[in-house]
Amino acid sequence: MREKFLHGMYEDGGPTDVKSSYDAWAATYEAEIAENGYATPGRCAVALAKFLPDTSLKVLDVGCGTGLSGLALRTAGFSNIDGMDISAEMLAKAREKQIYANIHHIDIGTFPVETGAYAAISAVGLLGPGHAPPDLIDQVMNALASGGKFVFSLNDVAVKDRIYEARLNEYLDFGSARLLFREHGAHLPGHNLKSIVYVVEKA
Repeated sequence: MREKFLHGMYEDGGPTDVKSSYDAWAATYEAEIAENGYATPGRCAVALAKFLPDTSLKVLDVGCGTGLSGLALRTAGFSNIDGMDISAEMLAKAREKQIYANIHHIDIGTFPVETGAYAAISAVGLLGPGHAPPDLIDQVMNALASGGKFVFSLNDVAVKDRIYEARLNEYLDFGSARLLFREHGAHLPGHNLKSIVYVVEKA
């Protein structure tokens, strides 16, 4: 019987060792989340395309995993996509899809991206307790060019934490960014979980 990982990713604040958990999950990840109707990658890609009509611009897919979010971006028309993740096993699956121009294996807590390097950055299903902390928003905003777009999601667990939306609101309230899109919808219907998709523009 195939080992199930999904429940443990949200139970008690998420896994204690994120990298090891995703490495172990890599072989069965896509099958398990497909069984649960994973909808957020497609929602994020469509939302980004709505506000970034030049799909040839450089996009960074942070926490790209096996490449499902990159595949959704490609389906939405984006052609210049880089991927980044902490899990070597997940990235091996992503490489097989041949959708990323560059793939970066990074360590937890690092974000080796130059200031203003990307026209758009996506973080699909990444921010949340036990996963990426709210200061990832700071790192993303630094890596975006002026006028760049940040598309990301917060599932219902992350929204309840409040710290993630609070960090976003700091940028919005001070005029460092503006909210273009916010929509609550399907995330993992089979797991009875929804998510909010956001598109933010850097000032």
